[in-house]
Amino acid sequence: MSALVEVENVSRLFAPRLSIGERIAAVLGSPIETRTVHALDDVSLTVRPGEVVGLVGESGCGKSTLGRIITGILPPSSGTARIGGAPVISGRPPVKRTTQVQMVFQDPFASLDPRMRVGDAIAEGPIAHALVSRADAPAYVATWLEAVGLDGDFAGRFPHQFSGGQRQRIAIARALAMKPDVVVCDEPVASLDVSIQAQIINLFLKLRRELGLTMLFISHDLGVVRHVSDRVAIMYLGRIVEIADARRIYEAPLHPYTRALLDSVPKLVLADDEIVGFKAIRGELPSALSPPAGCHFHLRCPHAVDRCRGEIPLLREIEPNHRAACHLAPLGL
Repeated sequence: MSALVEVENVSRLFAPRLSIGERIAAVLGSPIETRTVHALDDVSLTVRPGEVVGLVGESGCGKSTLGRIITGILPPSSGTARIGGAPVISGRPPVKRTTQVQMVFQDPFASLDPRMRVGDAIAEGPIAHALVSRADAPAYVATWLEAVGLDGDFAGRFPHQFSGGQRQRIAIARALAMKPDVVVCDEPVASLDVSIQAQIINLFLKLRRELGLTMLFISHDLGVVRHVSDRVAIMYLGRIVEIADARRIYEAPLHPYTRALLDSVPKLVLADDEIVGFKAIRGELPSALSPPAGCHFHLRCPHAVDRCRGEIPLLREIEPNHRAACHLAPLGL
């Protein structure tokens, strides 16, 4: 089956804002050290129609940046992102962004305009893109509110009149009202209470069954990703280091970082020889301002050898439909 989402060799660099002192120094003619954040480094990823791909990694690894590039919010520094074979961003300024992909953001308190009634927020995009007429918009909005488990009469209320879980349902309805081919979910339950998280996850599963959604599900929560994903991609410091079916990732990981992530999840039941229920990943995530040479994980990897320190490992197929970027895989585990 051909891919619906195609990300090929995408990199994204950011130049941090200069501090006031640095700007004054620049005006006075002093040399300023050039700094560049390497948010994404040659990332390739595909998502097939009707598939849910989970994207997992520590904070700051580039997950949200990749999601924003796929939705067209950010342009890549290099490489391409396509939906259904068409570039997400095309043409010269003013650029054209596809409506085939929509995003559900982490914080529903920030992603909804507090001055706009939720019905207007949901209807704004479909009206602008002629998916529904202004006259039919109220009924259209009510249909999507009911699809996410809310009363259609809520359309006349403002965001501050809803709880966090209800706001996230409204944000989901706003995304789905555009009838996208792909939905990018960026930590969609991270800001919610645990009990509400379960409700939203079950809502995603229900909508997927009913609408045949294709999703990129971004999260740092391994348990949530395992519950919703067909395949899982593991990201570390701007690179995808492993990707496979969810079951293979959790039962037989090939990359040391994936194993370290799984070992860092607290366990409720310990084996006879275990004293604690988790193992923290040693060391700190290196700075994206100066990522290490070779394998980015070698500074924290207990299996690293000289080759890891100087040569970038390729993301290669080690077992059928199971790729990892490790010189030692599967021996490294």
